[in-house]
Amino acid sequence: MNCCRRRLRRTAPAGSRSRNELVPTSVPKVNGWSCPPHIFQLIGWMVYIYMVIVGFGIYIPLLPSLWKLAAYSVIAIAFTVHLIAHLAAVSIDPAHTNVRTKIDYTKSLPFFDRKKQPHVIHNLHCYLCDVQVGPEVKHCGVCHKCVENFDHHCKWLNTCVGGRNYWYFFVTLLSATLGVSLLLMVILFIFIQHYMDPASLRTAPQFDSESLLTLVNNGTWLVFLPLVAMETSSVAILVVAFVTILILLICLLLLGHLLGFHFYILANNMSTYDYIMKQRQKEASKRDAEAGISKHSNNNGKGDQNPETSVDCQASLSRSVGTCKYEEKREIASRLSESICTELKNVQKLSNKENSIFYGTELPMNDAPVLIVMGDVSSFKMAGGQGGQCVEQP
Repeated sequence: MNCCRRRLRRTAPAGSRSRNELVPTSVPKVNGWSCPPHIFQLIGWMVYIYMVIVGFGIYIPLLPSLWKLAAYSVIAIAFTVHLIAHLAAVSIDPAHTNVRTKIDYTKSLPFFDRKKQPHVIHNLHCYLCDVQVGPEVKHCGVCHKCVENFDHHCKWLNTCVGGRNYWYFFVTLLSATLGVSLLLMVILFIFIQHYMDPASLRTAPQFDSESLLTLVNNGTWLVFLPLVAMETSSVAILVVAFVTILILLICLLLLGHLLGFHFYILANNMSTYDYIMKQRQKEASKRDAEAGISKHSNNNGKGDQNPETSVDCQASLSRSVGTCKYEEKREIASRLSESICTELKNVQKLSNKENSIFYGTELPMNDAPVLIVMGDVSSFKMAGGQGGQCVEQP
């Protein structure tokens, strides 16, 4: 009953109400063989064993004699190199040197107190492993230890990939891709030849036995040659070939994608961790930019709710102001000219009237000269007499 009440060990707070609570840790893993194994690790080993049995036990022995030797040699080398590199990548402890020399892998790591430090690694010191580490070291939350030149945690190997085992991991990936590709070509060839020319697949000496001639003519095939000649049907050969081709295609897609990715990061001199952090920064910058654009558009929408009306009003206002100024100037000029013309006509009429009354050479002395005072553009002061004179009033 005590084991049922036991709390799970985690490297991060699970449902804690405060960031200042203690974070329990677990026993660090030594390598990929540490329990519990990951489900992907088990699937990987099952697929490898299946490919070895099917490839070397069923289909490669059915190839023609010349092709059979080449297939045995090349595919066997690829699968052997993969096995050796896989075992090395899983068995090597990728932890930092100080971690390997100080940590006891049989005991749990101490509690991490967030009251004292906000991060596990701070100022090149890991507060869980309690060791000094380098700048490229990261503390893995699955393996519960600091990994030197951390790249990523591989579920297929059930261990971290770092500076100590990265190249073994890369050779494992490369040899697996090569072996899967070659085996896929062999099985596709046998699948097609089974319909085109079945006799070309029965070149093994066991098919020439007199006791098997009748069975061979009836569609019987032999597998696991040359050690154990087991009889099987043509349908079984085709069904297993079809299933194997599907599995190989899936494996080739996964391995090819992963291999291409590691070629890319090697060419750019960065790790998987660096690539992920770079992508997260790009996504964060993109979200910030989109948020800024959205905020700017919202502000514009609130400030100019009817931009077309505002522009038209301003244009109309400017045109109206200009028109008003022009009309005002024009009105003043017209008033001035009309006033001048009216007064000149009045002067001319008065002069004509005076000329019609006095016929002598001299004008009466009691009449003063006519004086037109232009003090205002709209009014004039008149005085009697002949010989009108225009004087501008100061």
